[in-house]
Amino acid sequence: MQLKKVENISVFIAILIHVSGVVGILFTPYRDWFVAFTPLNLLLMFVLLLINQPKRSQWFWLLAAICFVTGMVAEIIGVQTGWLFGHYGYGEILGPKLAGVPWLIGLYWFVIVYGSGNLMYLLMQKLFRPFSEVPGFFEKKSTRFVIVFDGAILATCFDFLMEPTAIKLGFWHWDGLVVPWFNYLCWFIISLLLLVVMVKLPFQKNNYFAVHLLIIQLLFFLALSFYL
Repeated sequence: MQLKKVENISVFIAILIHVSGVVGILFTPYRDWFVAFTPLNLLLMFVLLLINQPKRSQWFWLLAAICFVTGMVAEIIGVQTGWLFGHYGYGEILGPKLAGVPWLIGLYWFVIVYGSGNLMYLLMQKLFRPFSEVPGFFEKKSTRFVIVFDGAILATCFDFLMEPTAIKLGFWHWDGLVVPWFNYLCWFIISLLLLVVMVKLPFQKNNYFAVHLLIIQLLFFLALSFYL
């Protein structure tokens, strides 16, 4: 099956599942049932992202592993000490945990960071089309700086949009009533460091499904935030 066809089918599945989630959570009496399927949804989206990755080289897997481990370690430090992100804790919805942090959170760090990075690569290709076709364009320091810095801002904005809805759905909770600004600062710094790793590793960064998925999930949380 051609990669483009796989991508189209994957995007259709992602849209169908997230639209069904919005409708089920907001407009049916089965809200808890739909929310309970969040872990399955996250796993399926992760699998679809892998399927749509062209040439899954060792460097791609290395990035995925680094994002997973970094995300888990940072979250464990945050949950156990409050030194990173602030004082918060996870509920039971996201499934099995390690030291208070669901394993799925490590995967989600990869999905968000990789989606943000791919979106920046796509924007650079579209905005600077004549230059992007020049060999070495994406190896330039200026190009990499834009991808890393703006990608980290995008990932942080994703967390900012996701936080209120995730709290209301019971994914996690904060000890205080307001999410501390320090949470977003840590999100930016960690995302930036992971994106530095991403741009340095030599593998294809043109996973368009990852971009679609990031946008679909942004719209998902945005839609829920208006009504919850």
